[in-house]
Amino acid sequence: MTRPLLRADDLAELDRMLAPTDELLAERYPGDDGSRQPLHTVYVPADRYTPALPREWGEAALEAIERQGGMASAMRELGIPDAHAGAVGAFVGRRLAAEPIDDLRLDLEDGYGDRGDEVEDADVRRAAERVVAAVAEGTAPKLVGVRIKGLEAHTRGRGIRSLELFLAGLREGGDLPDGLILTLPKVTTSAQVAAMAAVCGRLEERCGLAPGRLRFEVQVETPQLVLGPGGISPLPRAIAAAGGRLSGLHYGTYDYSASLGIAPAHQSMEHPAADHAKSVMQVAAAETGVRLSDGSTNILPVGDPESVRSAWRLSARLVRRSLERGFFQGWDLHPAQLVPRFAANGLFFREGLAPAAARLRDWARRLDGPVRDEPATARALAAFVARGVACGAITAEEATDAAGIEIATLAVLAHPETARRESA
Repeated sequence: MTRPLLRADDLAELDRMLAPTDELLAERYPGDDGSRQPLHTVYVPADRYTPALPREWGEAALEAIERQGGMASAMRELGIPDAHAGAVGAFVGRRLAAEPIDDLRLDLEDGYGDRGDEVEDADVRRAAERVVAAVAEGTAPKLVGVRIKGLEAHTRGRGIRSLELFLAGLREGGDLPDGLILTLPKVTTSAQVAAMAAVCGRLEERCGLAPGRLRFEVQVETPQLVLGPGGISPLPRAIAAAGGRLSGLHYGTYDYSASLGIAPAHQSMEHPAADHAKSVMQVAAAETGVRLSDGSTNILPVGDPESVRSAWRLSARLVRRSLERGFFQGWDLHPAQLVPRFAANGLFFREGLAPAAARLRDWARRLDGPVRDEPATARALAAFVARGVACGAITAEEATDAAGIEIATLAVLAHPETARRESA
C-alpha cells in the first residue's frame, strides 16, 4: 500500500465518534496512581486513641513475639520457610519498631456504639485534638481518619455532626493531615455515596478547603450494594457518584455475612459469599484508581501460647489468601495481629521477587524465557516488585539487582498512564 486508504477527514470522524469513549476512559478509568497503599487499616474506638497508640501497638506486638519464644520461634510458628525466615523476621521487627500502623481509623460506629450525643461530642473533640498533637509530634501514621456512623435515617444526623466536629477540631490545629481519610459504613445505595460527596463539598466550602481535599472510603458490607433491586450491581455507579473523592472499597466481613443469614460459626473472609462480593468489588473498581481492602478475622491471637499460635497461623493464611487474590490491604483489630500481617506480606513479596524479576528481565530484553509475557503482565510484574519495595519487604537495591531495572523505570513500567499524565 503506497498511500493511506483513509483520509484525514475519515480519521477526524473517528475521533468525533470515539470522543465520549475517550472521555470516559480518561475520567472514570485513570488507573492506580502508584502511591503506596497501606498494608492494613487498624480500627480503634475513638475514645481510646492517644498519640502513643502506634508505638504501644508495636511494643505489644513485639512482646507477643517474645512470649512465643522470640522472632525465630515466631517465624517457625507462622510457617515461614527457613530460606526466608531471617529476612522476613527482620522485616517484621523493623515495621513493629518504626511503623507498626500504616492507616489508623478512629471508630465512632460499631466499635464505639451509641453513647449519647454529649459523650460522643466530647470524644470526637478530644480525638481531633489528639490527632493534631500526634501530627505535630510526628507520631501519627501516614494515613489517619475517622469512621462516622452511616447515612441511614436513624444515624445520619449523628454521623454528620461527628464529622463536622472532627474536621473543626483538626482545623483548629492548622492544616488537615495530608493522609486524612474518612470512612462511610453501611452503604446500601449509590445515592448515599453521592450524598457523602456533597457533604464533603459543602464542608470544604465552609472550612476554606481546596475542592476535592476531603476523600472517603466506602465499606461494602450490605448485599444491596453488591446487587441492587434491579439485578445490577450499584458499585460502578457508586464509584462514579463520588465524583473522584472515593479512595477505597473495604469489605465488611461480619455485617455482610450476617445480612446473608450465614451462621456465625461460618462467617469468614474465605466464605464463598465473601469471595463473590469481593469479586464484584474487584471488577467494579478495576482501573478506576479506587483501591480495595479485605476485611478482618475476629479470631484474636490472645490467651495461651497454643491459642496465639493457632490464631497467628489463621491470620497469616487469610492475609496470604487475600494477597494472592489481589487484595493488598486488610483490617487489624488487635496489636498481636500485626505479627502475621507483616510476616505474610514479607514472605509474599520475598518469595515472589526472584521469579517476577526474572520474567521482567526476559521481557525487557525480549528474551525467550520459559514464560512469554504480554505488556499488561509486565506492568503487573513491575507493580508487584514496586509494592514490595514500597512496604519495605524488599529493598530498592534488591529489586534493582534482581530485575536489572532502576526503581524509577520500574515505576513508569508499572503505571505508564500516571507517568504520561505527569510528563504532559
